Amino acid sequence: MAALQVAASPAQLLAGQDLIYGGRHSAAALYFSELATQYPADAAPRALHASALIWQGEAEGNETFAADVVDSLLTAAVELAARAVDTATADADRVQALFWLGTAYGYRARQAELRGGGSLWRASRDARAMHDALERALALDSSCADCLLPLGLYDYAVARSSTLARLIARIIGLGGGNAERGLDRVRRAGELGTFTRVEARWVYANMLLREEPGAGARREEARRTVADLAARFPENLVFRRFLEPTGAP
Repeated sequence: MAALQVAASPAQLLAGQDLIYGGRHSAAALYFSELATQYPADAAPRALHASALIWQGEAEGNETFAADVVDSLLTAAVELAARAVDTATADADRVQALFWLGTAYGYRARQAELRGGGSLWRASRDARAMHDALERALALDSSCADCLLPLGLYDYAVARSSTLARLIARIIGLGGGNAERGLDRVRRAGELGTFTRVEARWVYANMLLREEPGAGARREEARRTVADLAARFPENLVFRRFLEPTGAP
């Protein structure tokens, strides 16, 4: 007798991500909402539903788009992923649960940081929870390439952030970050990741633009990276905007 499927398959999740990166954000949100109904104990559809809304906000130039809905989805994803970590009976299942737990915490940290002010402390706490979850995942499976995107983004962001943000990170035990390690981790996620490959390439391109040493070569590499993404997803307004003469920061 076949085992009951309790979580969305990688193919199902990747199909929804193609909707996100293809610029069909409303369709992606509906798709992941239906997956969440189909798999009520699975954190992944909720985390990716939040991702769809975040990308829609980015396309519309509205960083606070559907912020309350995003927060609710991520809170649910954290709870479900934490439960899956606790109940997993195999390391492979625990690694996947830890990845989605870290992903949900990472998105929550992003949302809190955008709010600024007192939310910076929440952002740092969520970043610490993300860091801990993904380091646990890597300790169980060093080949977890998807784990490298959030960890690399954290490394880079803290190294390049304000003095206050670095101070808070040190207070809660996260250290000072490492920009070059962050770049390398995100690059590898873009090459080897399953669920993070597209987003890692997008993040990597934006990181390159912020680097002064070798700025010309890095800017050209960033444009090539996003041009490849735009060729694959021609309806993605975010990628197209980046490639406009005034689109790159």
